[in-house]
This record gives sequence, C-alpha cells and structure tokens, in this order.
Amino acid sequence: MSVFVLKDAETLVALQPAEFASEDDFQQLLAKFPSLLSWDQNDGSPRRWLLLKREKAIPTEEEGSGRFSVDHLFVDQDGVPTLVEVKRQSDTRLRREVVGQMLDYAANAVVYWPIEQLRAEFEANCQARSVDPAEEISRRLGIDIDPETLWQQVKTNLQAGHIRMLFVADRIPPELRRIVEFLNQQMDPAEMLALELRQFAGEGLKTIVPMVYGQTEEALQKKSATAVKRQWDEEAVLADLERRNGPEALRAANKIVQWMKKSADRVWFGSGSQDGSMGITIVSNGHNYYPIAIWSYGRIEIRFQYLLRGPFESEEKRRELLSKLNEIRDVNLAEDSITKRPPIGLKALLGEPELTRFLEVMDWMVTELRRSSK
Repeated sequence: MSVFVLKDAETLVALQPAEFASEDDFQQLLAKFPSLLSWDQNDGSPRRWLLLKREKAIPTEEEGSGRFSVDHLFVDQDGVPTLVEVKRQSDTRLRREVVGQMLDYAANAVVYWPIEQLRAEFEANCQARSVDPAEEISRRLGIDIDPETLWQQVKTNLQAGHIRMLFVADRIPPELRRIVEFLNQQMDPAEMLALELRQFAGEGLKTIVPMVYGQTEEALQKKSATAVKRQWDEEAVLADLERRNGPEALRAANKIVQWMKKSADRVWFGSGSQDGSMGITIVSNGHNYYPIAIWSYGRIEIRFQYLLRGPFESEEKRRELLSKLNEIRDVNLAEDSITKRPPIGLKALLGEPELTRFLEVMDWMVTELRRSSK
C-alpha cells in the first residue's frame, strides 16, 4: 500500500510504508502530538487530549507503590481518563497478552488512583515546564473549560468506572481487532479501542494515517443509549438555583449573572450531572483568570486559587481582596482562603446593600486584573 502526496501542481510523491525507529520514539510522538489520537465520538465531537503523565504508575493496593505502569495517561474534554498502551507491530505481545495486561491496569486504576494524586502530578509536570496548569488545560482541550469542573469530572468518571482503554500500534493485528470490537460492545461505561497509526515516508516527507477499531455500530448505539451527560446553560443553572434556594436567591443570582456577562471576556458553563455552574474568564496579559463561579446549590466561589499570578500573585493583594469581601455583613472568609476557593452563600447577599457592595468588590478585582495588561 502506498500513500500519494501532491507536493505541487506538477509533482506527485509516492510514500512507502515505514516503521517507527523504536517504541520510545512512538511514545514521544504521541506525547508531543496527542491530536494523533483524535477521532469523532458518537456525538460527532472529535476527542481532544490532555496528557497527565507518561509512564503512570498503577498500584495494586491502598497507598501501595506502582506494580504496573501504563505508557500514557490522558483525559479528554469530558474528563474521561484514557489509558494508552503503545506497541510496535514487531512486538509479539500485541495480541491476547496485551489485552489481559490492559484489563489489569484498568481494574486497579479505578480503585487506587486518587484524583488528588493525578492532579498533583499533572501540575508538577506543568511547573517543571514553566507552564500554567489552567492555561495548559484550556490550550490542549481547546475549550474555555473551568479546571475545577474538569477535575471533578475526572473523579466522577473514575469512581463510575467510566474510563477508556486504548491500544496504539503501527499495525493492529486481526486477532486484537476482533477482541477489541467484542469487548467494547460488551463494556459499559468503560470503553476499549485500538488505534492504528501507519507511517509512510519518501523524498523527505512523512505522513501518518490513523484508523480506529472497536467503534462498531452496535457498540456506538449501546453506549449512546446509556450515556448520561448534561451541559448546563444560563437558563438551566438559574432554574435549578431557584428550585433549590427560592426566589430571593434567584433575584440576587440574576444580578450577579448580569454582572458576569457585562464584565467577562467569556462566560463558561459546567457539565456536572447534578449541580449546575457558570463562571467567568478574564483574559489579561496573555493569561486566563477564572476568579468567580456561581453554583446552582446556592454558593458563589471566590477563586483565589486561579489568581496566583499577575496582580494577585502578591499575598498582600489577595489579602486586600479578602478584606474587602469580609467587610460585607455575614461574609466571613477564613484567613487561609487566599490560596483556595472559599464559598459565599447567596443568603449573605440577599440584602440590597450587601449585594451592591459585593459587585463593587468584583468590579475592583476585575479592574486590577485588567490593569496588569497595560
């Protein structure tokens, strides 16, 4: 089999099959270009990937050391943990043996991977590369996603066993293809797929052709029928908030939402199965800030955790913000809140003076953030 590339209007180049130099080269390629793993889900949306860790250890007991390790651990934009095992076609284990190995990995990962550890390892990796974790999430997943919402989705998916097992090879043998298609049809909510990445080269050019296996029509229909996913919007968040907190809380929430829409560069919405959320993104000096979010159970998060750079990198400045908030009657945020996400109950803002003062403090905060870009 050859692949043809039209180099210019007069030149057609035939590329011939080429092997990857080593399994490590193959792995590094996926870590650098995770879009090679992309395919359309049954909802028509292509997968986007965030690499949490290469060679991720998997223990087999509580707080145990890693007995196994998977080549890559990714999550997609829905927070689905994806275990990726890479093999070259020359590896004789790329048949039945690799399936049992992957099932071992998955069975222990859903039990012994604390979400706090996964998050800490990802953030440590970002720190080593001088990358802001929130910006890496936004850049890699291609959406203005709230990091806290993403990690909650990852935790929920792990607890529910909603993970994806993905074999990647330069050639998927027929035996493995049949096993993957059979198991993926039986599994729910877990998923098992195989991705073939064929490399072709010639005349200084290279191309990689992907082909995914396991997404049979029967498997797609079964999984789409049982999938539970909710993307919230403004109307849904406010309706749920009123149902759970009453009309007075809704009145205050409406004013805060109007302030959000007027003041933010973008407004984002969560996708929790039970609790609705919406928040804002402020873009300043090339950085994204996520300073405030409102939840349908009746709380407003002040997100100091996502203000740890720019003007509020200074502890003094964050304490100034904390002090302004604590001047509002019935608001009493703890002194150690300035690196966390302390909540303010909407009940504290039902009075007109309290709500007005709260929005004034939010105006001041946004002004300070935008001043850093001038």
